[in-house]
Amino acid sequence: MNSFQLSQFEINPISERDGWRLCNFISSNSDFLKRYFPKTVAANLTPNLSSIFVEQKVSDFISGKEYLFTLKELEHRKIIGLVYLKELKRSAKEAELAYCIAYPYKSNGFASLAVQKISEWGFTEQHLKRLRIIVHKSNIGSIKVAENCGYLWKETLAKEHTPPNEDPLDMELYVLENER
Repeated sequence: MNSFQLSQFEINPISERDGWRLCNFISSNSDFLKRYFPKTVAANLTPNLSSIFVEQKVSDFISGKEYLFTLKELEHRKIIGLVYLKELKRSAKEAELAYCIAYPYKSNGFASLAVQKISEWGFTEQHLKRLRIIVHKSNIGSIKVAENCGYLWKETLAKEHTPPNEDPLDMELYVLENER
């Protein structure tokens, strides 16, 4: 897998060297990540936990089970976001995209660029035909990312996600079909 270098950040497959950086990203953004990425937050509370998490995600990437990409700012190579290509259904040629960006980097187009690049990668390199993004209706920024990348709203998924210590939430399904 090639990295994608853009003007202000780069997108890379998760790497064994990312443990500390990932722990720092999660700990500095956990307040708004924990609602929609509770498993990722719980798995990265300490540098040791992050190392274990990174090892598993590198293994998942190599095996094709799941793909986790990091977004890093260029100067210090600090992780500023994540994009998952997950829930792969190879026989149906579809998968789900999930993404998050550090609070200081919101609203500058980085998440849209990253989702666009990973969507293209999913279609060309993984030969997928359909990608899904599942988002809560209150997450306007994430909805804008999906729409900016050509994803179309399909339906409301009843009680699709249960955040920690909350009741299940209805979530919105956005879909992008590969026209090729």
